[in-house]
Amino acid sequence: MASPPDTSKTIKLERYNSYLRRVNSTKLLNASSKLLFRATLLISLALIFYFTLNYPPLSDNPNNHIQHHNFLSSAFYGHRTNGGAAWEKQVRHSSTPRRSNGMSVLVTGSAGFIGSHCSLALKKRGDGVLGLDNFNDYYDPSLKRARQALLLKHQIFIVEGDLNDASLLTKLFDVVPFTHVLHLAAQAGVRYAMKNPQSYVRSNVAGFINLLEVAKSVDPQPAIVWASSSSVYGLNTENPFSELHRTDQPASLYAATKKAGEAIAHTYNHIYGLSLTGLRFFTVYGPWGRPDMAYFFFTKDILHGKTIDVYRTQDEKEVARDFTYIDDVVKGCLGALDTAEKSTGRGGKKRGPAQLRIYNLGNTSPLPVGKLVSILEGLLNTKAKKHVIKMPRNGDVPFTHANVSLAFTDFGYKPTTDLATGLRKFVKWYVSYYGIQSRVNKENNIISNEHPGESA
Repeated sequence: MASPPDTSKTIKLERYNSYLRRVNSTKLLNASSKLLFRATLLISLALIFYFTLNYPPLSDNPNNHIQHHNFLSSAFYGHRTNGGAAWEKQVRHSSTPRRSNGMSVLVTGSAGFIGSHCSLALKKRGDGVLGLDNFNDYYDPSLKRARQALLLKHQIFIVEGDLNDASLLTKLFDVVPFTHVLHLAAQAGVRYAMKNPQSYVRSNVAGFINLLEVAKSVDPQPAIVWASSSSVYGLNTENPFSELHRTDQPASLYAATKKAGEAIAHTYNHIYGLSLTGLRFFTVYGPWGRPDMAYFFFTKDILHGKTIDVYRTQDEKEVARDFTYIDDVVKGCLGALDTAEKSTGRGGKKRGPAQLRIYNLGNTSPLPVGKLVSILEGLLNTKAKKHVIKMPRNGDVPFTHANVSLAFTDFGYKPTTDLATGLRKFVKWYVSYYGIQSRVNKENNIISNEHPGESA
């Protein structure tokens, strides 16, 4: 009988081949892992390099007074990636009210002075707030970014975009059925209009029309409260300024564009049934204010020992302004929103008469600019170097004085902050923000002021 074939060598050979396959597989796996790690590292470095170039630090200020928001959040949710599930979730979250019957408000110019204060006030009382701002460089954008960071801490998201971007506005209204729009975005400043007139037409006229075009077509139409200006009174000589006074003599292009806005608002109200309320602000000041305003750059120049120009009229009278503190203006804006009636249009067609209003929001107590300087000198413990000159013919007016009886009657507007009190609060914020506390009177008790005003 034949002996069975010897299979031991075959088995050993198969075991050896299996061993070689495992070794080779392990080597291949290790090599693949290394390759994947290197590729991931390379992609990460490339992304870091990309975001560094496209999203620079918010400020290089050595005082480190800006609370930087996460740049990845800006990258994923900013204007460069408008759209997508993550972006829409962020927009909806910010816009959702937290109180019963709360508003859902689109605030344009939300990184601006008044816009940031109003956004915080609305959010703190439980309304939904979504911001829109283009962060232009009319004044230092780092201040706008600091306001943006402050709003982000309160879960207020700002979409970075322009009013003239119709597709962006349409997208926002597609995602959120806003009940109200607080339209504060504008090209501000009287004197700058002589240098860059087109920016005023682009923002204050074309941008406003673009917003109204989108708002008229959505369902439901929002009620709109928007910023006009006391500048519309122009060469008016009647005092105090009343909403019934003539406003057909603007003294600057800025004033002319705001007056055009009032006419445009009337048109869209008449044709499309949009509820529109215009607010004529009178020289608003306070913490987180605009660097182009006199109280702001006077403070800066006094502290730096620079000469300040103090204007007098052509007939040697003192220039006076109805200085209005930001907290009072915020209360006026919220009062206008709270009493705004619903728009009556649908599908771009008017269904019935709609609300159309205009109000002065001022302090009702005009004071000479020289008085403002005196108060600042006391608060800063520094004597100002004044250069008194005649007011140039650049669009500024010599005197403003608000009659606010209509706003008081309709929504209880009543300013309560005098100039000395308001400037003290501004100086507290200013020296803290710019890190120059040691140069100010200790008696002023200058402390860090994270939030812009008690009501905001």
